[in-house]
Amino acid sequence: MSPIAVVTTNLIQGPATLYQGLFGATEPADTVVNAIPPASSWTDLGGTQDGVKLSVDQTYAELEVDQITVRVGSRLTKVDFTIETSLAEATLENLSMSLNGGTAASGAGWKSYDPNVSSSATQPSYFATIMDGYAPNQFRRRVIGRRMLNTDSSELAYTKDKQTLIPIKLAGHYVSASIAPFHIVDQTS
Repeated sequence: MSPIAVVTTNLIQGPATLYQGLFGATEPADTVVNAIPPASSWTDLGGTQDGVKLSVDQTYAELEVDQITVRVGSRLTKVDFTIETSLAEATLENLSMSLNGGTAASGAGWKSYDPNVSSSATQPSYFATIMDGYAPNQFRRRVIGRRMLNTDSSELAYTKDKQTLIPIKLAGHYVSASIAPFHIVDQTS
């Protein structure tokens, strides 16, 4: 039996930071993967709890024939990708993002938020996200979701012994035939 070769510098642990931008916002160049995205286009969503997770779910249809008992092939029929976390900063701005927009107002000593309750036939306000975390060798990894919406329930729970969080599950959507719905880049030096 040969020994197991583990490259310990490929092990990753640590938090990620989540940013939001407008759909179509100028993305930071791959060459600046280790720099904070420009505040003019990207808003830091603040602290998170229990990590930030990228999930890619692929669904394949099986190809089969009567003469062979083993699956003879597969065809990709659906891809869903999500970025999921709980926003620890329960601001009206984060609540608005979790509800995919709405109307904000403010004045001396107050601010308010009203959700968007337009017709279901209206196009939602898609947005972009950046998830900045770690890559192997303690370098940086950036995941850019180009056309996102929160498609999960939103809640604000107030309890005596737990922190109020805003859970989000941002679903990625098709952009175009020439633009992938998400992009991942690792810093290498």
